Amino acid sequence: MEANTRSTGRLPAAFLTPGSSSFMDFVAEHQPELLPGNRQLPPTQGVIEAPHGTTIVAVTFPGGVVLAGDRRATMGNVIAQRDIEKVFPADEYSAVGAAGTAGLAVEMVKLFQLELEHFEKVEGAQLSLEGKANRLSTMIRSNLGMAMQGLAVVPLFAGYDVDRGKGRIFSYDVTGGRSEEHNFAATGSGSVFARGAMKKLFRDDLTEEQATTLVVQALYDAADDDSATGGPDVARRIYPIITVITEDGFRRLSEDEASELSRAVLQRRLEEPDGPRAALL
Repeated sequence: MEANTRSTGRLPAAFLTPGSSSFMDFVAEHQPELLPGNRQLPPTQGVIEAPHGTTIVAVTFPGGVVLAGDRRATMGNVIAQRDIEKVFPADEYSAVGAAGTAGLAVEMVKLFQLELEHFEKVEGAQLSLEGKANRLSTMIRSNLGMAMQGLAVVPLFAGYDVDRGKGRIFSYDVTGGRSEEHNFAATGSGSVFARGAMKKLFRDDLTEEQATTLVVQALYDAADDDSATGGPDVARRIYPIITVITEDGFRRLSEDEASELSRAVLQRRLEEPDGPRAALL
């Protein structure tokens, strides 16, 4: 195929008239070896050491959803990277945050972005949010072989459902099993602590500003108890990635906005190290 392309200077006809709205199906038909799940790993013994991204959180509010992640990647007990990016736009109205093997996670996100763009160009319309969640589920399932060898990717998908007029959150397991989460969700090594924080602080009437504050509080609590999760690093000016998705589309908070929000939470923690208190009754 490649030799024919070089000799004629033209792409094969199949590349110009794709029969499927799925980019993954198209690649699987013509060059399946390019898909991450089809790659053969060399024989190994023991656990494969690779940088892992950790905690991702999401929370809904009237009018949208917030998706955020810390910036630390670990490799065993070592900090592999302090400023990794784990939250990405999927398209105009959705975003994905990936915990797990960092390299595969970024590759999967890029493939997912291509999948959604390909569908829109072929069909002339965007997938529904439910359809996007299903496509991501298929991609995760295709990585099961890698996951069984310790190279798992466990994303959190969030977006604004233009049909229902609200924000929605979907979580996954390593087999591609999909669940819709209500109100809030977390994944990654610090998810237990982040979920506990969100459970106590969540309200149905959160404003966008309160929702972004809530995810920073949750990530702070996760970092407080999970060594693989990184909290706001004022000295290095490394702050969580915070994204907001509403009817106006995807927006990532600027560095100044994330800094201001993180510093406000840190300042309050000097007075109350354990964070805001929830009422007993």
